[in-house]
Amino acid sequence: MKSAARELEAIAGKKDRERITQRILALAENPRPPGVEKLSGTNEKYRVRQGDFRILCEIQDDVLTVYIVRIGDRKEVYRKGGA
Repeated sequence: MKSAARELEAIAGKKDRERITQRILALAENPRPPGVEKLSGTNEKYRVRQGDFRILCEIQDDVLTVYIVRIGDRKEVYRKGGA
């Protein structure tokens, strides 16, 4: 499975990468911003929309940590190994 950092680097548009990076950094201040949705069938995984892309993250409140699990186009990010 590719790391989220490599998935971010693989996104073609520089502006898209910058917007996704800003959205990820904002998760440090507010891990559950408006529009975040819990993924069904999971305990701690959520999705954050950024344009046509989705950021899948795992929020661990007990240790105040947000792990970025996957980053990808909305059509592909939920496929096997994503959630």
